[in-house]
Amino acid sequence: MGFSSKTMTADQALNLWRVATVEGVRRDTPDLSSRQMAVLLTVYQTAPPHTVRGLARTLEISKPAITRALDRLSKYGLLTREVDTTDRRSVLVQRTPDGQAFLNAHAALVIEAAEVAHTPDTESTSVPNLDLDMVIA
Repeated sequence: MGFSSKTMTADQALNLWRVATVEGVRRDTPDLSSRQMAVLLTVYQTAPPHTVRGLARTLEISKPAITRALDRLSKYGLLTREVDTTDRRSVLVQRTPDGQAFLNAHAALVIEAAEVAHTPDTESTSVPNLDLDMVIA
């Protein structure tokens, strides 16, 4: 990559975020809010089990905000919710194959954005189309 997190400037970091975000909204995939993406990443990047209560505590946001995010993520098929059979008061948040595929594609997008974000051509108002032929295992 052109830079590492140890040598990345604030402008480079914001440009990386910009390039990845612009490319993400160009794609025919769900356009997630920051809150929805935070919930999704937390479920996929931290060890289960995940509950509404636990996600609210981890992310330090309200349970209703988690529920709204889960409603949208469930609608897209990126997560599912199931009643916990050991504690029927709890709802377990489950990963899905579609959610994993979405995050794999997003990871590839971020990696490719990191390759181009630091170049002078991407420091203008235009953002190049990324070549995302790579697959993340």
